Amino acid sequence: MNSPADILVVDDSPSKRYVITSWLRRAGHRVIEAATGAEALELLRGGAGGAELVVLDVRLPDIDGFEVAERIKEDPRTAAVPVIHISASAVHAVDRTQGLTRGADAYLAEPIDPDELLATVGAVLRYSRARQRAERLAGRLTRLVETTAAINAAARLPELLALGAVGAASVFESAAAVAASSPETGALAVQVAGPEGAPRVRAALREQYERDPLSGRAGTVLFRQEDGPWWGGPVWRVVARAKAGREPLHIAVPAAGFGDDDADVLRQLGQAMALAVEALRSYDEERRTALTLQRSMLPASLPSVPGYEIAVRYRPASEHASVGGDFYEVVAVEGHLVAAIGDVAGHSLRAATIMAEVRHALRAYLAEDHAPGLTLERLNRMMLRFLPEEIATMCLLRLELGSGQVRLANAGHPPPLRVAGGRAALVEGRVALLGVPTPHDAETVFTLGPGELLVLVTDGLIERRGHTFNEGLDRLCAALVGGGTGDLEEFCDALLDDLGDGTQDDDVALLVIRRGRPA
Repeated sequence: MNSPADILVVDDSPSKRYVITSWLRRAGHRVIEAATGAEALELLRGGAGGAELVVLDVRLPDIDGFEVAERIKEDPRTAAVPVIHISASAVHAVDRTQGLTRGADAYLAEPIDPDELLATVGAVLRYSRARQRAERLAGRLTRLVETTAAINAAARLPELLALGAVGAASVFESAAAVAASSPETGALAVQVAGPEGAPRVRAALREQYERDPLSGRAGTVLFRQEDGPWWGGPVWRVVARAKAGREPLHIAVPAAGFGDDDADVLRQLGQAMALAVEALRSYDEERRTALTLQRSMLPASLPSVPGYEIAVRYRPASEHASVGGDFYEVVAVEGHLVAAIGDVAGHSLRAATIMAEVRHALRAYLAEDHAPGLTLERLNRMMLRFLPEEIATMCLLRLELGSGQVRLANAGHPPPLRVAGGRAALVEGRVALLGVPTPHDAETVFTLGPGELLVLVTDGLIERRGHTFNEGLDRLCAALVGGGTGDLEEFCDALLDDLGDGTQDDDVALLVIRRGRPA
């Protein structure tokens, strides 16, 4: 049996209107009355109390019922409202055909039996409500797909929750709230006041609820902000998690107007958001692990070498980028300074792990006091044998402290730069990357003069999206021109500030060696 509906009855005869409205009211329906076609159209355009059905006489004094029905169906605001024609005079087949063709959903000829009228009203309402329900669900599923695509593209939890809250408000055409937590952000809650509202990201406090309408269980929800709850009254909520033991994700919308179909859509949205949050958490965990490993592999301190200054910098990639395999090494051995800078291909925990293996092998070969070219040759053989799928770049130098002579071997790494007299010059002489089966023992020999700087960087300081490698190298040379005469630490900070904008997609390692001038 259909639930009561708001019905607009249009007839210029007060007695006929009274009879029809009496039948409808006794059946439990709420009735709005109009005496002319113009009045009916005005009521519908103004909302007419949310009329779900129009019972429309064909013979009206101003506009005939056929045209009124036609106008109702042509207006997007009222096109979904069903129309039942009634008539005592237009009862022929041609009249019924015209009425149904021009927009009526049913046609009754007088005299009308009250049971027939009520049965027709019930049938038309069932069809209309089923169609509206299907259209409403289809619209919500379409917006659900759009929201799922948006949250899966989010790079950080606040962004994901904001997109999820805006999406939930759009899907359910109401206010919405979402909440979740991560080790980086803590518990966050986002509220949207309605489909057109802006998301408010706030810190959230835990709050107990007695019973979840969807699961029937009590638990803890994160929807209370520091300044109190968002709205009064009952809500429908989903508590979803993608992995056992994880902090769940919460979604809530007001319970008013919420149906069974909406509960299924809310569950789907909750599960999609829980999976997206879990993907971000897993990424963050891997990134933290890789950063910890990477930083543990960097030298804890730099050697103190009379007559030389050494400065290093390491800056991890921006938060939305993956960790790479950048590293540097500086050791003093028997009158020499040995320095290396390198980068393992890839951006992941595996890249950081390969970096650790390469660095340990490098230290072993340095302990045997090999020349830079021979050390790179041995490293290359090691990678071809034990890490055949990996490649890396490395620049390795051996500096004789007394004379300033430098023997340098470069395996596919960005060329070092010599800075002296206000000018910057590249140190050429690269061979293939490590991991490529070609000779790697070639060396370049030069002398680092008093006051001269030797600058070694990884490609994170050079490469930028939308620019070529050579353009980045030119930017680096320009930044070095005229620099390096003051405090070396300040020089390194200024160089990173000049070339690094904090949103780089790769790690940055910087190693600078300056030979002092004679007293």
